[in-house]
Amino acid sequence: MQEGYDRCTAEYESVRRSESEPALELLVGKLHKGARILDIGCGSGVPAARQLSCIFEVTGVDLSSEMVRRARKNVPSAAFIHSDIMTVDLTDSHFDAAAAIYSIFHLPREEHRGLFARVHRWLKPGGYFLATVSEEGEAPYIEEDFFGTTMYWSNYGRREYLEMFRDTGFHVLESDALGHGYQEAHHAAREHHPLILAQKVQG
Repeated sequence: MQEGYDRCTAEYESVRRSESEPALELLVGKLHKGARILDIGCGSGVPAARQLSCIFEVTGVDLSSEMVRRARKNVPSAAFIHSDIMTVDLTDSHFDAAAAIYSIFHLPREEHRGLFARVHRWLKPGGYFLATVSEEGEAPYIEEDFFGTTMYWSNYGRREYLEMFRDTGFHVLESDALGHGYQEAHHAAREHHPLILAQKVQG
């Protein structure tokens, strides 16, 4: 996956560039100015980190060194870490919110519950977690032509994710849906991604 995104960074960024990320609307209104947000799988920083950094203190983590290099250039006001989200060392109870937009399905699905637990640990009590997941479960597979390279995918379905949120100490607040997240000029296949906003249970 790291190699794939390193290779396709420029083309991927070109179809993801936009003024804003609609998914973030569920989260932004719940946070105070200057809140600390963790962007999981931040990519090149656009549009999500760029949008958030206008109001909040953003830390992005991505496995692709090329994506992180571009993110630092695109969003100089944010902090970006080149690391695996499953091994990165972050401070407990530090963030007011975390967002994982179109990124969780690049991890082996056996690690997803562990990721939720890590996010829960990093959030302050009452902190928010916004994530796009998948409607139906799929066994791991390789897409042979993802912007000219190969890409790994693996996911459970909405029902399993809702259970994971609850099992790891989150209260699900809202559940919506998004499309594929690319600009309209990019003729990607129609997709349906559940969008879940959850809150770390206090106490």
